[in-house]
Amino acid sequence: MRFNRVLVANRGEVAVRVIRALHELGIEAVAVYSTADRGALHTRLADRAICVGPPAAAESYLNIASLVGAAETTGCDAVHPGWGFLAESSAFVRACVDNDLVFVGPSAETMERAGDKALAKEELARVGVPLVPGTEGRTTLAEARAAAQELGYPVLLKAAAGGGGKGMRLVTAPDELEPGFERAAAEAQAAFGDGTLYLEKAISPARHVEIQVLCDVDGGILTLGERECSIQRRHQKLIEESPSPALDPETREAMEATAERACRALEYTNAGTFEFLLDPSGAFYFIELNARLQVEHPVSELVTGIDVVRAQLAIAAGEPLEATGRAPRRGHAIEVRINAEDPANGFRPAPGVIERFRPPLGPGVRVDTHVEEGAVIPPHYDSLVAKLIVWDSDRPAAIVRTRRALDELDLRGVATTRDVARDVVSSVEFRSGDYHTGFLAEAEGRLPALAAR
Repeated sequence: MRFNRVLVANRGEVAVRVIRALHELGIEAVAVYSTADRGALHTRLADRAICVGPPAAAESYLNIASLVGAAETTGCDAVHPGWGFLAESSAFVRACVDNDLVFVGPSAETMERAGDKALAKEELARVGVPLVPGTEGRTTLAEARAAAQELGYPVLLKAAAGGGGKGMRLVTAPDELEPGFERAAAEAQAAFGDGTLYLEKAISPARHVEIQVLCDVDGGILTLGERECSIQRRHQKLIEESPSPALDPETREAMEATAERACRALEYTNAGTFEFLLDPSGAFYFIELNARLQVEHPVSELVTGIDVVRAQLAIAAGEPLEATGRAPRRGHAIEVRINAEDPANGFRPAPGVIERFRPPLGPGVRVDTHVEEGAVIPPHYDSLVAKLIVWDSDRPAAIVRTRRALDELDLRGVATTRDVARDVVSSVEFRSGDYHTGFLAEAEGRLPALAAR
């Protein structure tokens, strides 16, 4: 099968990323946009752009009927969901299939098994995948209270249907559980259209390490190594790198083998990411499967030389993987997310107009973005404005290159996380590789960009 025209059911940086991959493959791209994104870069790069509704995501980017209608009226063969919005919605997959559109991702059946974080944990436990202790399946407030009492605080409340840190709350004491549950459920409902939650024991200190996989329809599986994602704030990643400085070869192979075993158990197809927590002893525990493209996929691309988006499209078209097993890797890659947020004000979103944008250049530097001078960062969506990704021959050299590129980045008009990222990659902890998911909170008073608050 060959695709002639693909609808990109998303916005912002990921829409631009997918559109560019489509054009490199000689495939026409159809963009969608809300009225808040009229004239945005992704709409101008595409061969055609269709308005799917007003600014509210529920009435535009989460409107299945509007998206399928846009694909049908423009004669698309397939739909690429990007990440977020409907990327892990089995209802969207079924709507695409019912209208003879190929969904670039797992099947609806696999999505239902894998996309529901709580149910996926139950299924993977049966094939020996190590899990963080917690509730089984979707959890009521009463069940969460009983589980937290049994496991001991702190615990994490997590959205069953989502990811990206949305619908997640750390609860450190019994009196925080009910308000935390209500807020997490409301946030999950708004972000994913599903407010159900599950609970896990909070492991601390912990490293957040994930394995990228590609799986074809013939059962071929390729693992692309790991990404270290422990630099986070409010459970959302700020900096990722590959390979992880925390893993030895034996642990890395054990994690990749576990991800491969899980793929076979779930009959998984297309791109996916298995996320794990690594405790201080080196033991790892599965926490969730993101059945979609990840924001941080470029670091895996740079160390393996594999274009993950092109691979997604090839798999969706029925093509087998060129290689299976473990993808060869070379060098070290680091990704820094640049968000339109104000670190001096609790990382609050900072919508506005980009007055100046000069991305860094030079060897080993990649910038994935949808912004340009004069672009409007609306208040309705995710705050990501750009991703700075660097590659070099080893980790110390990659860190130096990251600092140089951050120094060159000139983005004015809105507050961003650039200076915080520069402080992090300059810190003793990051340079040594000895850091964990609580690093940013612990180092707040020592990072110049945050100490002034």
